Amino acid sequence: MAVAPEDAAQLLKRADSVKTSNHSEFTEILKQLDVGATQLSPTQRLYLRYLSAWQLVFVGDYTAAIPEFNAVIENSTDVTLRFRAGVTAVNALALASRYEEAYSRLSQLLDLLPQVNDIEARQLGLGVAALLYNQAGQYELGLNYAETWVAEDPSGAGSCKGWHLKLESLYKSGKLKAAGSEFQQGIDACTKANEPIWANLTRSFVANLDIEQGRAADAIKLVKANYDDVQRTHYPRLMSEFDSILAKAYWKSGDSAQAQQFALSAIDKSVKNEITKPLVDAYQVLYEVAQQQGDFQASLAYHEKFAAADKGYLNDTSARTLAYQMVTQQVLARKRELDALSEKNQLLQLKQQVDAKSAETDRLYILLLIAVLGSIALWAWKTKRSQLRFMKLARRDSLTGIFSRQHFFEAAVASLKYCGKSSREACVIIIDLDNFKAVNDSYGHAAGDLVLKRAVSVCQSQLRSIDIFGRLGGEEFGIVLPDCTLETAMQRAEGLRAAIVSLCSGEGSIEFPVSASFGVTGTKASGYNLRQLLIDADGALYQAKREGRNRVAVFQTPANVSVAAS
Repeated sequence: MAVAPEDAAQLLKRADSVKTSNHSEFTEILKQLDVGATQLSPTQRLYLRYLSAWQLVFVGDYTAAIPEFNAVIENSTDVTLRFRAGVTAVNALALASRYEEAYSRLSQLLDLLPQVNDIEARQLGLGVAALLYNQAGQYELGLNYAETWVAEDPSGAGSCKGWHLKLESLYKSGKLKAAGSEFQQGIDACTKANEPIWANLTRSFVANLDIEQGRAADAIKLVKANYDDVQRTHYPRLMSEFDSILAKAYWKSGDSAQAQQFALSAIDKSVKNEITKPLVDAYQVLYEVAQQQGDFQASLAYHEKFAAADKGYLNDTSARTLAYQMVTQQVLARKRELDALSEKNQLLQLKQQVDAKSAETDRLYILLLIAVLGSIALWAWKTKRSQLRFMKLARRDSLTGIFSRQHFFEAAVASLKYCGKSSREACVIIIDLDNFKAVNDSYGHAAGDLVLKRAVSVCQSQLRSIDIFGRLGGEEFGIVLPDCTLETAMQRAEGLRAAIVSLCSGEGSIEFPVSASFGVTGTKASGYNLRQLLIDADGALYQAKREGRNRVAVFQTPANVSVAAS
């Protein structure tokens, strides 16, 4: 039955307001509007198209959703709707693992945020920014946007969602060690706003924290009390999360049958073709249950699935972080270009002013010309001095004196491009100092700085002049070895590992244990793309950490693994 345009406007608004709080009603309204879509105005049809695309994201069909959002952006004259479609498209791009595109478009949308007056559109922009920055491990940025959201809407639905993202930033950064009043305040805000999805996502943090601190029974009680409420949301990510939590909690409590049941349910309810933390945890529980039961065939099968999911999840996390870093560097480069163009425009305007007055008198013309030339010379001198100073600061890490992250990326890309053109092998090593946080916490930041400088110094003594050595951040370093085979890279990584360990012995030794883990990959396995090389080396580094630290691990492709196994 067709819907009158005036009724359609109310239904569209109602659907938008209940899409997370009452998803069943939201779905029914969309069906009703779809029947009479031809009777809607062009603006209403685009609004309906936006809500339908949002529904595709909700059920995990990101590939279909993204073109729909783009169509709304291209065809709508409503600035607010276009902004909302753009922000939701950014979220869909991230969920579809198109991270560089997601962070690039997010940066552009955040530049427009101060011009957006619609409160709901602003909140959506703040929320997606907080979400994506949390996913990239940029918890301070995520916290900033979440707190801004809460401050702008202290008592409405925005307070609920803002509180959830704020708690996510604090929880994942390790700043919340107990399920205290902050969590309850966030849950209360979502309950008041009738937002069951967000309330239960926040409860999932509390339950996971209970499990981490040995209170599995408390986690089971909390999840079971809200389990039916979660099923009524029909939200796959949340349902899978709750089943995964129950699987872990029952396993910790010794109830392997219940653990197995909920682990299988978590896998069944997860979004297809998407690797999430609940999926990784569910496979781990199934592997451990099968091992306890002595079913070694099932144990091996589940362990393979767990290892594949765990590696995929870690690679996905690394890809998010790397995409954020690369987009950040691109944004900074564009800003520098715009600043230089602005200075040139100012100079052009000054010249035009001089030309306009040049006819007054010859003497004035000469004086103005001298002034212009002096201004040009002064501007050129200042610009050159600033450029040289910036280049010097940007190229070197202030503490260790080796390449900064940005210059490391630039030099590495150039070196890999040369190796690729000349068909020369190259390798990448990622180094991470073991238990570095414990050194800072136990001996102070001065001791931590000493460890970083001494570790860099011993590494430099073993590197060639053509090797590229840079600090990627914190206690993590990267090395690009041009014209180097994987076997040679492994030997050199082992030499570097031994050199770092030797800092604890001999004259002038450090008074506490120092070691590092290494991840190695080469262009034969990972290609000449820097991003892929870093992701694969980082995966190998994670393997070294899991196997006990203070060791070298090499990235293994699936083909290499099968050959080694045979």
